[in-house]
Amino acid sequence: MIDISSEKSHKKLPLTEKIKRLIMITIGAILMAVALELFLVPNQILDGGIVGISIMFSHLLHLPLGLFIFVLNLPFFFLGYKQIGKSFAMSTVYGIMVLSIATAILHPVPAFIDEKFLVTIFGGAILGIGVGLVIRYGGSLDGSEILAILISSKSPFSVGEIVMVVNFFIFIAAGFVFTWESAMYSVIAYFIAFKAIDIVQLGLDESKSAWIISDQYEEIGDAITNRLGRGVTYLSGEGAYTGENKKIIFVVITRLEEYKLKDIINHFDDSAFVAIGNVSEVKGGRFKKRDIH
Repeated sequence: MIDISSEKSHKKLPLTEKIKRLIMITIGAILMAVALELFLVPNQILDGGIVGISIMFSHLLHLPLGLFIFVLNLPFFFLGYKQIGKSFAMSTVYGIMVLSIATAILHPVPAFIDEKFLVTIFGGAILGIGVGLVIRYGGSLDGSEILAILISSKSPFSVGEIVMVVNFFIFIAAGFVFTWESAMYSVIAYFIAFKAIDIVQLGLDESKSAWIISDQYEEIGDAITNRLGRGVTYLSGEGAYTGENKKIIFVVITRLEEYKLKDIINHFDDSAFVAIGNVSEVKGGRFKKRDIH
C-alpha cells in the first residue's frame, strides 16, 4: 500500500543547503550587530521595527540591547511558527539569538566613528546587507515584519504599508527619547538599509523578464537570439476581447540589455505590446548568454 501523504510531503533540504543557510544567517546577524553596536546605537541612531523599540528601551532602562531584542521578538517567533511555517520560524529565532549574543559581545567595543553623516551611511548600508542576507536565506531579524505579514492577510493594507506606518511612529518616539536630529538621521539610515536589502535580494547584476506580444513574433524572436544571444520561449495566448490566438515571446535579459531589446522590438513592430519586470533570481534553463555571431 502506497502512503500518499508521504509522497506529498515537502522534500527536505540537503545537509549542505542547511549548513549554507545557517552560515549565511549567522553572517547576516553578525553584520547587523556590527552596524548597531559599532555605528548606529553609540551615536543615538536607530533602526525601525522591534529593534528600534529595543534600542529605546535599552537607552531608557540602561539594560543590554540584546536582552530586549530577544525578549520583544519572542512572541512573534510563536506567531511565525504557527502561521508562516516551521522552517521560517526556526531560521528567524536562530538569527535573533545570534544577533542578541553578538550585540552583547560587541557592546564594550567603542564606536568606529562618531561623525553622524558617515555613521548613517555606513551603518545603514551594513545593516541592510546583514538583514538582506538573512531574508534571502529564509529568516528574519525583526518580529514587526512577521506581524505585518499576518495583519496584511486580514486587511486591505500591504506588508510594506504596515511596516511603514509602524516605523513612522517609532521614529516619532525616537525624537522624544533622543533628539529630533537623531530621529531624522535614523530615517536616512533606514532608507539606506532598505536599498541595501534590495541590492542583496536582487543582486547588482539584476535580471529582467520581458513579455512581448506581436504579429512579427518570429522575426523578433530570431533577432533576440541572434543579436542578444538570449534564448526565447514562445507561449500561446488568446485575446479576451477579440478571441484571437496570439504568440507571446518570453525572454530573460540583464538590465544592461533592456535598451537593445526595445530597439529590436521597435525595429520590427513599434506597436508591439511589451511588459518588462524585475527578476530577483534566475536558476536553471538556458539563461547563460550564447555567443553572438
